[in-house]
Amino acid sequence: MVSTKVNLGDWELDNPIIPASGTFGYGYEFAELYDINCLGSFSFKGTTLEPRFGNPTPRIADCSSGMLNSVGLQNPGVEKVVSEELPKLKKCFSKPVVANVCGFSPDEYAKVAEILSAEEQVGILEVNISCPNVHAGGVNFGSSAKTAEEITKRVKAVSKKPVYIKLTPNVTDIAEIAKACEAAGADGISMINTLLGMRIDLRRKKPILANKIGGFSGDAIFPVALRMVYQVYDAVKIPIIGMGGISSAEQVIEMMLAGATAVEVGAANLVNPFAAKEIVEALPAAMEKYNITNLKDIIGGAH
Repeated sequence: MVSTKVNLGDWELDNPIIPASGTFGYGYEFAELYDINCLGSFSFKGTTLEPRFGNPTPRIADCSSGMLNSVGLQNPGVEKVVSEELPKLKKCFSKPVVANVCGFSPDEYAKVAEILSAEEQVGILEVNISCPNVHAGGVNFGSSAKTAEEITKRVKAVSKKPVYIKLTPNVTDIAEIAKACEAAGADGISMINTLLGMRIDLRRKKPILANKIGGFSGDAIFPVALRMVYQVYDAVKIPIIGMGGISSAEQVIEMMLAGATAVEVGAANLVNPFAAKEIVEALPAAMEKYNITNLKDIIGGAH
């Protein structure tokens, strides 16, 4: 009998499969299709202090082996998430969830984190530092070790729950950023967010996305994500939630061998709403195929 249980700090998950933020709504939409309690957990939509309508349309562009999105953090704001979305979620999901925290200033990150970390349903905070710093010309917080460290410290100072910092891959040295977050007190790392990309409409001879540039995700980015998780595992001692192009149980095992303790499934959910469920179901057979009895034993095993 194989064991799929993993631990993110003191939090034990039945399995390492976590649908990624922005691809699973607030869970209850998918609960109409299957019992989402089969999942390890899931990360709900990125949450900001105030409601956001998001970027102008078109927001989605198709790519070979992936997709581009520029949704722009559309969400109802943290107060509505707490008062409306979480109570609905509680009716269909009995496990703790991952709360994805977004902001456009250090103060906003801290306020959103403080509110969400006080919620009983929240297991960990996943702090998305790919957001633009409006006080520094729109440069992403995650693009420098200094700003990543600042956000980590601000959130840790107010959070009642463990803090995982979600890193952008659009940097020169992602291990340096991860080390800065660990030094600032982060409990874990979540990686990677989307790569930057674009498509051009040949008939219009203009970018397809209204925002011109968007986040590239899907099957094509898996080798990049795997490489970055491998590098960061060597650089830090805190747990890693790995993501980027995962769509099979075999890729889950590969990501864990690179150093991930748990994994998030993103774009695959948008192609197949049963993707995460099917990966959970396929995991025991994949483990047996590769002579794995306990997933905890293989974390970082490729090093």
